[in-house]
Amino acid sequence: MSPFVLTRTLPLDATAAALRADVTEGLTRSPKELPPKWFYDARGSELFDEITLLPDYYPTRAEREILISRSADIADATGARALVELGSGSSDKTRHLIRELGSLDTYVPVDVSESALRGAAQTLLSEHPELTVHALVADFQYGLSLPDVPGPRLVAFLGGTIGNLLPAERATFLAGVRSGLAPGDALLLGTDLVKDENVLVRAYDDPQGVTAAFNKNVLSVINRELGADFDPADFDHVAVWDRRQEWIEMRLRARTPVVAKVPALDLAVHFEAGEELRTEVSAKFRREGVRQELAAAGLELTHWWTDEQGRFALSLSVPTDKPA
Repeated sequence: MSPFVLTRTLPLDATAAALRADVTEGLTRSPKELPPKWFYDARGSELFDEITLLPDYYPTRAEREILISRSADIADATGARALVELGSGSSDKTRHLIRELGSLDTYVPVDVSESALRGAAQTLLSEHPELTVHALVADFQYGLSLPDVPGPRLVAFLGGTIGNLLPAERATFLAGVRSGLAPGDALLLGTDLVKDENVLVRAYDDPQGVTAAFNKNVLSVINRELGADFDPADFDHVAVWDRRQEWIEMRLRARTPVVAKVPALDLAVHFEAGEELRTEVSAKFRREGVRQELAAAGLELTHWWTDEQGRFALSLSVPTDKPA
């Protein structure tokens, strides 16, 4: 078998179709909202990389700390021969795991970006020429059929990305992951933890304005892909902590009345002054809540690791006898 195989399960026009559907639905509803995946064009990815280096943005550093200190424990607990990473991007975080998983022979990165998958595979294979990389161009939120790879398999969903899903979406996602796991497989899940509100808000509203530029980038994506005429200067970046839901919301707030045209959709979008567009939910978790959500999906929490300051957690869970 070639050391690199790429399988596309996402149709070539799927991303464009999904953007059109999300913009149509999200900007005609009340309140308006868009899913956060549309931040991540090339510019958005660059801005997010800048965010991860900001002093107040702790999640990336905290998760990396756990991976560096606990990858050997994860390897011992799973004995994984195949590592499946959902939303793999550059595969930067999983390099620590790959180094420690001595039994590993196959890595399956899953992402919507073919270019990101190819770039990450090239880097990994230069470091681990013995590794087989079977990349999947797929959107893990809409069903995922894993390739036939040797078990046991470790499925990794890192970065706290599960927090971008609403509770019902998380339940559907976890149940879908569980349905694909066999006895001996495991799920490694990254979750950002509930903490002081001021710490959370600073992480999503930096004084340097990088997160504001990242948030407004969604308007640039709509302008470029759908011919819209949004002016990002017409909107303010807002980050608020919802104490009841225990999540951060990122929003764009219209400074004045705005009418933006989206010709590709034959759509005119009206904002009143002060009206907000929700662009991201980032839920924060507690250990018991994670355990309950996993159990509801037919997964048993077996290990829980945090960084030294208790800001972020990696949990390991295994399938129970029967799917939920």
